[in-house]
Amino acid sequence: MNTTTVQLAAGVGDMTSYTLTSAGLALGIGLLTVEHVTWWRGGKGKSKDDDGGGKAKDPQELIPTWFGVAFGTLMVACPAGLLGYASGVLRWGGNGIGGTVMSWATGVDPQTVSNASAPRLDHGGALVVTALVITLFLLRKKFPKPTKGKFKKGLFVGVLLAIGTGIFAIIGDLVVPGANELGAWALSSIVKGDLGALV
Repeated sequence: MNTTTVQLAAGVGDMTSYTLTSAGLALGIGLLTVEHVTWWRGGKGKSKDDDGGGKAKDPQELIPTWFGVAFGTLMVACPAGLLGYASGVLRWGGNGIGGTVMSWATGVDPQTVSNASAPRLDHGGALVVTALVITLFLLRKKFPKPTKGKFKKGLFVGVLLAIGTGIFAIIGDLVVPGANELGAWALSSIVKGDLGALV
């Protein structure tokens, strides 16, 4: 009987590294805070009939944001390709925007955050991410605009905060190895017919 184990920590050789500044980190934290404060208080639209998409403190309202965070984390875990390149561009933009705000507001130049890294996708994880990209692309017109907006903000936050140290290391160490394990399960059980992989 085969058992599946989830690796909660990645080795140094299994990491992808990017530069993240304290200003980019501040921007990511700020965006995530705004999303959660809005969720806690309940969204309010511009018209009397528009409640902003949900009741206050409804946990389901956070799903698009946190799915975006998870997907942004998976983007950082891509060692190359369009998603890996896009995550680098988004992080560069976040560092730049955050740096401008930090310098203007405080007069302090941002510092590079050390160990800005995330676990790397393997072949199984790449299978999962590719399936997600295809699914999201084909269903992109089915999602309402508020859901798309929350997903995009979460994705940006995930790209900025998916670092290999601190609190967000927990997210990276669950999401990326989880995707790798899910892909390995799919290859073993669905493709090769190894029913033992289901256990």
